[in-house]
Amino acid sequence: MPHLVTLRVKRPGHRTIRLWIPVLLVVIVLSPILLLALIGGVIACLIFDMKVIPTYAGLWRVIAALPGSHFDYEQGRFGLLMTIR
Repeated sequence: MPHLVTLRVKRPGHRTIRLWIPVLLVVIVLSPILLLALIGGVIACLIFDMKVIPTYAGLWRVIAALPGSHFDYEQGRFGLLMTIR
């Protein structure tokens, strides 16, 4: 599971903003909403006739593969860099 997300935002005419977001703290704070999302995912799997456990196993594999990822987005002079550790 990722531990830290680092965001760097470059804005034209302003200083670069850097944010460090601890993933565990966000998960703890948003746990009631995540629980509702998990229940909604189970209901969606039942509606679309999908197996619940393999679906969540695949989702967990995607989340587990995120550490070490870098995402860059630039448009004009605006830029966003996201690093997942």
